[in-house]
Amino acid sequence: MTDIEDKLTRVLAGAADQVPEQARTRLSAAVRARRRPRRAPAALLAAAAVVVVAGGAGTAVRVLGSPAVKQPAVNATDAQGPMPQPTLKPEEKPPPIERVWPQALHKLPVKLPDGRAYIPQLLIDDRTLLVKTAKGDGRRQFLWSYDLESGRPRRIAEIPAGNSTSPSQDVAAGGGNIVWWTSYKEPGRQRVVRIWAVPVGGGSPRKVTDVSLDVTRKGRHIQALEVVGSDVVFTRDGFGVYRVPLRGGEPRAVPGTEGQYLLRWPWVGHHTDRDAPDRHVDFSELFNVETGERRGAVVKPDENFVFCGVDRCSGQRVPKGSDPRAFVRDRDGSGERTVPFDVRVFDSGMERFYLRMPMEGGIFLYDLLTGTSSDLGIQRDKRGGMRIPDIGFDRLITYQLGEKMYVVDLAAIK
Repeated sequence: MTDIEDKLTRVLAGAADQVPEQARTRLSAAVRARRRPRRAPAALLAAAAVVVVAGGAGTAVRVLGSPAVKQPAVNATDAQGPMPQPTLKPEEKPPPIERVWPQALHKLPVKLPDGRAYIPQLLIDDRTLLVKTAKGDGRRQFLWSYDLESGRPRRIAEIPAGNSTSPSQDVAAGGGNIVWWTSYKEPGRQRVVRIWAVPVGGGSPRKVTDVSLDVTRKGRHIQALEVVGSDVVFTRDGFGVYRVPLRGGEPRAVPGTEGQYLLRWPWVGHHTDRDAPDRHVDFSELFNVETGERRGAVVKPDENFVFCGVDRCSGQRVPKGSDPRAFVRDRDGSGERTVPFDVRVFDSGMERFYLRMPMEGGIFLYDLLTGTSSDLGIQRDKRGGMRIPDIGFDRLITYQLGEKMYVVDLAAIK
């Protein structure tokens, strides 16, 4: 366990003790079926705890901790102007997403033509979903693409297995290439992370580079993989941000990033605010490695569990003698809004879209810019649990309902 994990776990455990027993029971049931998310902001990679956001009669939960998988770059927010105050009351149920944002929703079969289940990874472009087959059945692992307009899948490549000690991780795409990494242990040699690449059109995967794990802190893997032009960039935990040519070569450190993490290229920063070591405040200071620009963020003394993206920050305010409140605002402190207590402020798609989890059940998609919500159609199972959709820093949300895979392209919502 890292220092960040240890600190966050202790703080959140204390917060959970203040929640009524009935709420804690319901929270436990709500996350029982939680599957590991495909993507999450890089700042939350080290965290593994339950965040409680209490307000009024409701409580929202989030199990933190996941690998980051990056998408081709998109603007965090194209729309401008003041953010509206939320108007939807917690007990009101919004219309289904098919009615609110039909242009953003695609429904696919949950299995490929060969009968295998798959895991959505990212959108290669506006109409192409990249998926990979699961490895749990012991069979070979493949990358496929799904044409969202025609519904036709196409096999891209087989993922090399060799002496891998973990399935393929952290898939990214850009510049006509797909990249991923896998952990390997060669006989008589140290364990390495190998970065692979293959053209989007298909072909034989080629090795980009090997990253020795004996030089990374506590043997952690690389994080936050992206394709930038003709290079692959990634975070090497505890050692900064590195880049390596797609054609192959040795990784080289990006100047000025030592000890920092990649948020989204070209922005890097620290997981925790160095001026507030007793609080969990991620990426309050950002550095643009291409231009040298630095961006600070307004964080108030009574705020904790704050995650800052490139343009906005979200988190909790914990006033003395009252329940915590969730907020979202621009990095400079402007445009602050108190969001509904059931909004999961630690996950945001494109720094605009959030999930809402009312205690009455269901999961809603909430648009911060317009105040609009839609019902994703997810309900509790017989044990009271729900499978929470994957939502991270990018434009993609996916989840399964019955025999259909629901694919939501947030970039299609204007």
